[in-house]
Amino acid sequence: MRLHRLDLTAFGPFGDAQSVDFDDLSAAGLFLLHGPTGAGKTSVLDAVCYALYGSVPGARQAVQGQGLTLRSDHAAPGTRTEVTLELTVSGRRLEITRQPPHERLKKRGTGTTVEKAQTWLREYDAVGAVWKDLSRSHQEIGEEITQLLGMSREQFCQVVLLPQGDFARFLRADAEARGRLLGRLFDTRRFAEVEKRLAERRREAEARVREGDAELVADAHRMQQAAGGAMELPELQPGEPGLAEAVTAAAAVARSTAREQLTIAHCRLAAAESAQAGAERALTDVRELHRLQSRFAEARDRAVRLEERADAHREDRARMERGRKAEAVAPALELRESAESDHRRAARAEARARALVRDAVDHGRPGGLADAGAAGLAAAARRAAEELGGLDSARRAERRLTELQAERTELDRQERSDTDVLQEAEAWLAGWEETRTGLLGAVEVAQEAATRAERLAVQREPARRRLAAARRRDRLAGETDEAHRQVLALTELAQQARATWLEVKERRLDGIAAELAARLSAGEPCAVCGAVDHPAPARKDAGHVGRETEDRALAAVQQADGERADAEERRGLLQRELAAAEGEAGDTPTAQLASAADEVEQEYARARNGASALHAAQERLRQAERERDRRVSAQQEAAVRAAARVARRDALDSERGSLEAELTQARGAAGTVSARAAELERRVALLTEAADAARSAEDTAQRLKDADARLADAAFRAGFDTPQAAADALLDAGAHRELQRRLDARQSEEAAVRAVLAETDTAAAAQQPPADLASAQGAAAAAARRLRDAASARDEAARRCAELDRLSARAAEGVRRLAPLREEYDRVARMAGLTAGTSADNERKMRLEAYVLAARLEQVAAAATARLRQMSAGRYTLVHSDDRAGRGRSGLGLHVVDAWTGRERDTATLSGGETFFASLALALGLADVVTDEAGGVRLDTLFIDEGFGSLDDQTLDEVLDVLDSLRERDRSVGIVSHVADLRRRVHAQLEVVKGRSGSQVRQRGRAVPPGP
Repeated sequence: MRLHRLDLTAFGPFGDAQSVDFDDLSAAGLFLLHGPTGAGKTSVLDAVCYALYGSVPGARQAVQGQGLTLRSDHAAPGTRTEVTLELTVSGRRLEITRQPPHERLKKRGTGTTVEKAQTWLREYDAVGAVWKDLSRSHQEIGEEITQLLGMSREQFCQVVLLPQGDFARFLRADAEARGRLLGRLFDTRRFAEVEKRLAERRREAEARVREGDAELVADAHRMQQAAGGAMELPELQPGEPGLAEAVTAAAAVARSTAREQLTIAHCRLAAAESAQAGAERALTDVRELHRLQSRFAEARDRAVRLEERADAHREDRARMERGRKAEAVAPALELRESAESDHRRAARAEARARALVRDAVDHGRPGGLADAGAAGLAAAARRAAEELGGLDSARRAERRLTELQAERTELDRQERSDTDVLQEAEAWLAGWEETRTGLLGAVEVAQEAATRAERLAVQREPARRRLAAARRRDRLAGETDEAHRQVLALTELAQQARATWLEVKERRLDGIAAELAARLSAGEPCAVCGAVDHPAPARKDAGHVGRETEDRALAAVQQADGERADAEERRGLLQRELAAAEGEAGDTPTAQLASAADEVEQEYARARNGASALHAAQERLRQAERERDRRVSAQQEAAVRAAARVARRDALDSERGSLEAELTQARGAAGTVSARAAELERRVALLTEAADAARSAEDTAQRLKDADARLADAAFRAGFDTPQAAADALLDAGAHRELQRRLDARQSEEAAVRAVLAETDTAAAAQQPPADLASAQGAAAAAARRLRDAASARDEAARRCAELDRLSARAAEGVRRLAPLREEYDRVARMAGLTAGTSADNERKMRLEAYVLAARLEQVAAAATARLRQMSAGRYTLVHSDDRAGRGRSGLGLHVVDAWTGRERDTATLSGGETFFASLALALGLADVVTDEAGGVRLDTLFIDEGFGSLDDQTLDEVLDVLDSLRERDRSVGIVSHVADLRRRVHAQLEVVKGRSGSQVRQRGRAVPPGP
């Protein structure tokens, strides 16, 4: 990497534009960067770091995390902070321009707004002699620069910008502090992750082993509970050795005891079953004797009860006989009751009809038509009907008169309506011109709004597209950052998978002899050496890795590479989409575009709202014109109808006079002809109903008399003295069924009693002593209870055996399943202790990361010694020491060997000047090692910061000779120092001058490279 040019604008202490020509300064290979304190020497180095990585070194980055404080306080408000660096790296000439976030005044309104940071990357095309743009993405440019340099920002600041104070502290630091610095430089986080992962695996394996032991102990407790407390549990905790063997032995003892108890329970159950069968047979015999004796006693009791109810039985038989005789009289009784009912109904109807005639016809006078016979009532009804028939003509005249009055009323209503129509039409037509003018004006306003809406519609879509592109730009920026983080994570996972695969492959190759030995057969030649005798073939050890394991590791590598490639492809797609969105949306903030789009939308909405009234205004105009035509036509039609009504009113008045004369004669005393007709109709109906009721009452009286005669004759023939006696003897259906049921039940009961008393075995049982059923039942219940107890004991013993067998099998399976876990835990715990430095096998108590860093420190010490010997005139040599310091861990010690005394001592004993050139040698050696570690990227430009003031003249000359020797490899070294003697010794200089308006840089004393 070689720096060519650095341009600064409003950066740090530099208020205006400044330029540094590194090609001019680096011509002699050694140049001096000097200036008063606070002028900005370090800011020049910060600008180089910021251009490459977008951030400044060390603690200054934490202060300036947002980039806003990078801006110079001396800069003009309109000047934007900018850093441009031109350099050559890996054969490519690049130009990087970065602008941090910039706070400026708003273009509209008051206040300020912050513009986003900007980055440009260009590459010089030597063929076309032009600069070509490569990218404007922060993320892409950062990845490109980091990949080309092969170093992170921290490594760059330690390798290119050599901070002597840091290395002086490194020389005097303890092992822990050195480890932190070396860890950052050489990125040994993966080894720390290995330690962490092994510790986690140890904890996980230990947890699984404890979990398995806990399950085993739980099964042991279950077996103890199933064994009824006869099992003794081992006094061991989960995780302690020997727990599995103790639980297995205790389970075997419990199973043996349970099987002995099961055999005893089987014997007791057989004896109880035999005793219970004998008790059941004795109980059956006693129950049969008790049943027969009870049956005989019950039959005797029933015979006594039958004899006691003999009189009631004879009375039931006599009542049944009288009921059968009375059934012959039943038809006559029913006929007489029907005739009596009909006569009572007819008499009540006649009384009601005569009462209505007395009230409505006779008007309460005695001796009128209400007391007449059926013939007189019928004659009066005929006379009223004849008078009613003579009123038909008068009814028609009355209806016609009503129609004439309704028509005259309708003519009056029409006249009033036409008058209202004429008045309303005249009033409406009087304001027609004014109404028409207002409607035409509304149509013109709506047409103008429609024209404005069409013009705004053309502006809406571009504003919407640009706003959508800006929002897409903001969203894609976040997604692109997330995709980049995912690529980094997947890349790290892929590297870890590849490292795992290589380790597995190496382990397989170490044990390949065992695989080949497994294929050997007696008498067959060996595929490696060709011998047919195989006296000592290799054996597979416990950690042997097979081909399947290697294939799985390789598949994991391929899968991780595929996922990383997919993530990179998605990141590239997002970056292209982001570039397209930025090209369409530009640099305008999304809020500003949204405000402009909303303003266009609001104007368009107002125009559309006004234009939407065009159709309604036109329709109102058309409706108003139609309304005018309608009102003019209605005015003319109303005049024609008024002339026609005059003639019709005269005709109606003439016809009404003749009809009123006719009706006066027909009404008589009634108010209307209809009232007279209704009166006659009611009179006819009442008289007719009364005549019919009188004739019906006479007929039903005659039928009742005939029914009485026939009933008396039927009762005499059936043997009853009176019809009432026959009616009392008659049984209804329910009483007849109940009486027949009692007679049949008596007959059945007598037959059943005789049958039981005639049974031979029942009579014989009655002669024996009474059966003792309670004693037999008690004996049988006791035998059944003993049988149940024996069966329960047998079932409990069988269940205990089955449960112990099941739990023992489960415990044995748990022991088998736990064995590989215990082996894995022992192996992982051994590895974790070894890498953590806590194992007894690790004699120096070195952690894995410290071991790797110790190897790196050896390389750094060897590279630094080559320059330290020259600076110290061969006196000092740096060596690495892995001795333990006090009670700490060993591995990162650093000593200096003094050739004058031959003694090895700690670097903290060096003087101030010795510490300076020792730290300088260490810094240069570290730069060489980190450069090789980063892939061998050539570093053609280095900077060394301060420390030269502590050297005497001779040592200073030796140090400068060493630095000058770097030029032999075409390197240029910039020295940052206050030492005045260096200004005399180093001709190429970059001076930083500070002033009230900001600092400035001056290049002077251009060196001429030596000739051949």
